[in-house]
Amino acid sequence: MYRHVPNQLTLLRLVLAGVFFLVLNQYRYPGDVIADRWLFTAGVVFVLAAITDLLDGYLARKWSAESTFGRIMDPFCDKVLVLGAYIYLSGPRFAVESAVGQSGVVTMVSGVYTWMVALMLARELLVTAVRSEVESQGEAFGANWFGKVKMALQSVGVPVILGIVWLDPRADGYGWLAVVRDTLVYGTVVATLLSGLPYVIHSARSLRRVPNG
Repeated sequence: MYRHVPNQLTLLRLVLAGVFFLVLNQYRYPGDVIADRWLFTAGVVFVLAAITDLLDGYLARKWSAESTFGRIMDPFCDKVLVLGAYIYLSGPRFAVESAVGQSGVVTMVSGVYTWMVALMLARELLVTAVRSEVESQGEAFGANWFGKVKMALQSVGVPVILGIVWLDPRADGYGWLAVVRDTLVYGTVVATLLSGLPYVIHSARSLRRVPNG
């Protein structure tokens, strides 16, 4: 009976991701009291979803309940939750028009821009493609610790960014939050890109050992 719990937690994470998107969709910067409540609630939902990720992996190992379903759906749910969050953070709900003299130019109070999300998506698509090709040749190609560090940074980054937006880095006396935000965001992007290199190198070596035809 317990062997199904990790899979149920994985599906719960997908449901929580949907709830997170619906809640965050109610927010628009600069928020009023009600909008700030939506933002806070979104942060709580995201943290709960992230906790299910830790739990399902732990329980699957503890009960030796790893399954093909979990191996496919666990990373899928992770990507939906995390990448979906960064897509929202780079969207119009967090956009702020720049100062006078720069009409039409916007900055992101979240610190997340669309080019950053594009790089994150490109990394995930590349790793998925090379993993599929290598495993089609009969070689295991599971996640390594680089990927886990990347996932941890991305997951921690979302609620922290939401918290910084809630406090408002543009408010008087809170400008230092923008430095914290930008350091975290750019660090996450760099870590995401660097985490893809070991996969590419490993796949290149693996595919060289496979004879053509």
